[in-house]
Amino acid sequence: MSLLKTIDTNPSFAPRESGPLPERLISGDPTYKTWAQDAARGGTINTGVWEATPGETRSIKGETFEFCHILSGVIELTPEGGEPVVYKAGDSFVMKPGFVGVWKTIETVRKIYLTVS
Repeated sequence: MSLLKTIDTNPSFAPRESGPLPERLISGDPTYKTWAQDAARGGTINTGVWEATPGETRSIKGETFEFCHILSGVIELTPEGGEPVVYKAGDSFVMKPGFVGVWKTIETVRKIYLTVS
C-alpha cells in the first residue's frame, strides 16, 4: 500500500450521483457527483472530488472536519449567525466540526475534499 495518493481532479471513472437530503434543501434542484478516491483509518478519513450544480442547502458538519479546495465554479457559504463568504476556483477553506450554515452553489462547483470523521 502506497502512503502517497495523488488526487485526480478529472477522474475517468463514473461518479456516485446523489442530491441533498430533502430536509436540507432550501432552493433549486442541485445534483451531486462524488468521485471517492481514497479512504484511510477505517473510513474515517476520505478524499476525492465532489461536484454540485446550482442550488441552496443547509450544511451541517456534525463531528466532521472538512478541508475543501475549489477547482472550478463559485459558491457562497453563510455560517449560522455570520456573514456570507464567496469562494471560487483556487480558494481553499475548512469547515470545522459543529459548522452549520447555508451552502449556495452559484456556478457549478468542483472541489477536492478531505473529510475526517
